[in-house]
Amino acid sequence: MKDVVIIGGGIVGAAVARELSRYQTSILVIERADDICEGATKANSAIIHSGLDAKPGTLKAHYNVRGNIMYDQVEKELGIKLMRNGSLNLMFDEGDNIDSLLELKAKGEENGVEGLEIVDQKWLNEHEPNLQPNIKWALYAPTAGLVDSFEVNIAYAENASDNGVKFQFNTEVKNIKAIDGGYLLETNEGDIKAKVVINCAGIHSDEMNNYVSNNKIEITARRGEYYLLDKDVHGFVNHTLFQQPTVLGKGVLIAPTVSDNVIVGPNAHEVIKDDTTTTIDGMKEVAKKAKLSVKDLPLYATITTFSGLRATGNTGDFIIGEVEDAPGFFNCAAVESPGLTSAPAIAVDIATSVAAYLNLEDNKDFNPIRKRPLILMELSDEERHELIKKEPAYGNIVCRCEMISEGEVLRAIKHPVGARSLDGIKRRTRAGSGRCQAGFCSPKQIELLVQETGMTPYEVTKFGKGSNIIVEPNKSGFKEENHGNN
Repeated sequence: MKDVVIIGGGIVGAAVARELSRYQTSILVIERADDICEGATKANSAIIHSGLDAKPGTLKAHYNVRGNIMYDQVEKELGIKLMRNGSLNLMFDEGDNIDSLLELKAKGEENGVEGLEIVDQKWLNEHEPNLQPNIKWALYAPTAGLVDSFEVNIAYAENASDNGVKFQFNTEVKNIKAIDGGYLLETNEGDIKAKVVINCAGIHSDEMNNYVSNNKIEITARRGEYYLLDKDVHGFVNHTLFQQPTVLGKGVLIAPTVSDNVIVGPNAHEVIKDDTTTTIDGMKEVAKKAKLSVKDLPLYATITTFSGLRATGNTGDFIIGEVEDAPGFFNCAAVESPGLTSAPAIAVDIATSVAAYLNLEDNKDFNPIRKRPLILMELSDEERHELIKKEPAYGNIVCRCEMISEGEVLRAIKHPVGARSLDGIKRRTRAGSGRCQAGFCSPKQIELLVQETGMTPYEVTKFGKGSNIIVEPNKSGFKEENHGNN
């Protein structure tokens, strides 16, 4: 029997695993997909929110502000990239009535957000020259920031793994039953017993809770669609531009990214769980709303579109902590936006509660440091030359758009929580994230996966089961009668 089983390998599950590895205990993370970071974490705005718009007194407000502060330490310990670029909540009123911004500022200050300031059109013209001319005022939050959500999720998981946490993929929970001393998880890969279960299952976290508790919860999947723009338009905006928040969220935003792209979105529509399609109508909606904020939105520079799902709970707030009628079962449920920002703080509280429940002792060998992987283009010319002398694989460029080397790809595959698909490589290295969207580098990535994992080329996938890249040895096999729509 495991001491702790964590269901879900997204940002919250990985962060909880890492924080729990501070204690002497056996921890298993199970994930239904073939990799970590396959749910909400892989498809969101990657914003570190200030916490100004959360309802005071809620868990969202508490964990958002606390998590925001913690990201400076996360950056130092886990080697992630954090940009404190600040955010602007724009007001479109052509008059001088700024009551709505004053109310939002007061809410943020009640939540403990520091440095909030209402700025006028003169300030905006200087700092954001591409705003629409009818935007006269905005609420500036200097503590807001940006990360790469892939990088944060992976960094937490790698540090957890380095501290003894085990990960098991392609494992879907079908049922959970209370047993003497803990819980029995029935999965497609067999039964798993655990003294403690931590539910970090995202849009499916209601199902996990409802297996064991009479206090039922309900999660609705709310889809948001995005444009990702090429690096050529980097600098089009400097801050994260929000529109006025509504009950459906923070509106369509426009923001830079830590990788020098520009992101535009999302909308918000309730959908069937796991529906991450993008739609023509949805993308038109995002474009129309985004153009309210800026002039000449450069959608011609779009290199890809995507959508992600938010786990919206029926309580209107995060559902965090031990379930009242299920001792030893801990929820991290309904963690929608600002979940990425809140994850570090949620993880600390859950780990502390579980350690107390199991009476765990500190792990004296715990190492909080995950060294930032070598990134060729972050090095000076001299450093690159020295590295290539020692490790020639760093001199072979796999991805020309992002200038990602073979050495970086190999490191991503070889880690114990390593890439096993093209998307897994992309999330760890950015290979395939550029203008051609892996059009040129896929064959080399497939070759390296085959070389390092023992898979055959036919087993290599884009993102796990059902997304195989190669299905026949030659073109003669691609006949409609054999493959349908393949």
